[in-house]
Parts: sequence; structure tokens; C-alpha cells
Amino acid sequence: MVQKNDDVTSVEQGVYPVPNIPMKELLGAIPSHCFERSALRSSTYIIWDLFVIGCIYKAAATLDPLIDPIHIQLPHPLAYTALRVALWSLYTFGTGLFGTGIWVLGHECGHQAFSESKTLNNIVGFILHTSVGVPYHSWRVSHAKHHASTSHMTQDQVFVPHTRSELGLPPLKEGQEDLLGSRVSEQVRRELYDALGDSPIGAVINTACYLLGGWPAYILFNTSGQKRYPKGTSHFNPSSPMYAPHHYNQVVVSTIGIVAWASCIAAAIYFKGFVTVAIIYIVPYLWIHHWLVLITFLQHTDPILPHYRAAEFTFPRGALSTLDRSLMGDCGKVMAWIGAHATNGIAETHVVHHVCSKIPHYHAWEASAALNKVIKGYGIPHEGRPVGWSEFYRVLRECKFVEDEGDVVFFKNAEGIAVMRPGFPDMSASDSGVDIGQESKK
Repeated sequence: MVQKNDDVTSVEQGVYPVPNIPMKELLGAIPSHCFERSALRSSTYIIWDLFVIGCIYKAAATLDPLIDPIHIQLPHPLAYTALRVALWSLYTFGTGLFGTGIWVLGHECGHQAFSESKTLNNIVGFILHTSVGVPYHSWRVSHAKHHASTSHMTQDQVFVPHTRSELGLPPLKEGQEDLLGSRVSEQVRRELYDALGDSPIGAVINTACYLLGGWPAYILFNTSGQKRYPKGTSHFNPSSPMYAPHHYNQVVVSTIGIVAWASCIAAAIYFKGFVTVAIIYIVPYLWIHHWLVLITFLQHTDPILPHYRAAEFTFPRGALSTLDRSLMGDCGKVMAWIGAHATNGIAETHVVHHVCSKIPHYHAWEASAALNKVIKGYGIPHEGRPVGWSEFYRVLRECKFVEDEGDVVFFKNAEGIAVMRPGFPDMSASDSGVDIGQESKK
């Protein structure tokens, strides 16, 4: 509840119970067969996703010639064009959804969740990810570091919050605002809003730019990535600080794969024309990475989620500082089912994926249900609102910055208000046993 008077805005904050749950307890809650990986079963999902994409294309290609005065009478000549645009828009939307499913299966290969064989995982993952414009090994390495350091302010790899000082905001004014963000004076609120506030139109434009350009900006320039990395950090630079020397050749191979992918697109445009290639592949590609950014941003960004500095970070705390959300669940149960089915549950089972990333998606549903019983017992938020554009817009406006001080921090909005504060069941913080500065070579 927000209360305002002439001088101060205050909010009744929720309390986030900072957990001290041993990994043994979290993993022990998951049925043992959920950890089993089958190359055969995993492969059926590749076949199914490709089959559905093929069916969507065949349906569109079959219906397109029928949109003609010979076959159908429409009230205006432009109606035929509008109907064709609608038909192929549905094609790009559906192909983008199931193409995201292909992306998710490549992502599972990177986590070694596709099969028991590391070699098979990397071969299949390289093919699948390269086909959708992802530098497989380059992203696999940085993503593994993200899992080891989720929500760590100086070690996480992506969706790292901006701090007050990074945004050039005035220092915290004692007496006029508190560190936790429960009270802000009118003067400070106005100063912050003038610096951070978006108009509704500006927020919509920022949302569109983020969703369409967020993926290439991150891969190419480390946008929204770890702030301590120097300028020039890129997933295409094998000397980037996110990589160890033994990753050099893997990054080079991944880059060669993307060059080959881009060359194939260029050749297709030369022989088939830009419009054809744009409709058949480029627009679905944009849909795929739109879904990728939308889903992953909302899994890791919300006013109710904490971020940790080194003194309070543990691997279990990081793994639990994310949310399960229903993709397109705000559009009804049918669309929620389609979203989950097409994308292999990437949005709906994310917390358990962070607890153990080797669990394949077809076991993640059962594993997630079992794990959530434990999480609920500790009162830890793990379910967020459905994934959608309106939710992205809300979160983007509510999550502006975190403070430079504090070992457990929550986002503040453009008026300096935070809706959550940390609560500690005890004052001890266990060590995670994870060396976040090193990556396993396995």
C-alpha cells in the first residue's frame, strides 16, 4: 500500500525471505528419474518442432493462391492484400513460436541435458543454435556463468541491474529517502522521476527496441550484460574477458558457424529475393529472439526479485531468485498451452532449470511441481505474472535501478520506491561452494 502526504511518499513493503536452503534439500525433492537424459526422446522434439513448422508453411503456401477473385469474393481489391498479409503474419508468428522451441532444444544441448553424450550434445547444439543465429559455444560458456552466478551483481552475465551511481543519479539523501526504498520525500521523488521517468509513448518505444534489438545488442556489444567487463566485450571476440584461454577455439568455431549462417541467408536473398526470404525466415527469426528476450528478461527481472552482492550470494539463493511464468497465459488457457507446448516449457519451469540445468524439459514439469512444494514451504516467491507485452512494459517501468550499498538489493522505480525488502531467518550466510570465477571444463 502506497501512502502519500505533502512531503513524503511511503510504501508498505513485502518481505523477501532470503533463503538458507541446502542444495541437497532442493535436489532431494526432485524424483530421481527426472535427471535421466535420453537422446532418442530428445530427438523426437526436434522432429516434432520441425514437422509443425513445415505444416505451418505448407498450410500458408496452399492457402495463398486461393486468395484470389477466382476462388473468393471480397468487397474491395485491397482486402485480398490484407488477407494475404494476415495469412503470412500467422505463418511468421507460428513459425517463430516453434522456432523458439528449436532454440530451447539447442540451449538444452549447451547444458548437456539433451543426452548422456557430451559430443552428441555439442554437435546437435551447434547445428540447432547456428540455424537460428546463435554462436553456440560462445553463448554456452557465458550462459553457464550466468547459471553459476544468477543475480550476482558483479558475476552474473546478463540482465544486471544498473546502480544509482551508474545512472548518474544524485547520491542517497539521508533523511529524505531510505536505503530500502520504503520512504521518499517529494523533492527526491521529483528529481528521480525527472531523470528516469518515461512517458507512456517513450516506454512503448523502449519496449519495442528492447524486444527487437536486445538479443543482437547483447551478443555483439554486451548490452545489459555484466557492467565490469570492458568496452569491446563481445560473444564474437575470443579474447573477451568472459572467456578463458581454452575457450578460444570454441569461440572461433562458433563465429565461423554464424558467418556461414549469414552467408546462406545472403545467398537465399540473391536467388529468391529479399521479400521471400524475409517472410519465410527473417521475420520468424525476429519473432524467435523477441520471445527469447521477452521470456528471459521477465524470468530474471521483477520488483519482487533480489540481487546479491558477494557477501550474501550463494548458489541456491541465486537459483531461487528467478520466476516461473506462463507464456501468453494472459491470453487465456488455450494460448498458454500453445505457448508452453511450442517453446518446450522454457517459461513455465525456469526455477527448477536453475536448480539443476541438466534436467531435460520433458522431465522439468514433474521436477518443477516437486520442487515448488519445498519452495512454497519457505515462502519464497517463484511464480510471476504471465509473460506478455503488457507485463514487460510494467516491469521495465518498475525496475529502474538498485542502490550502490547493501548486500541484498531490490529494484526501485522511477520515484525511488521499492516494493520488497530482505528478511533473514537467521544471520548466517552459508557458502555456496561454487567458484564463480572458474568454469568447469567438462
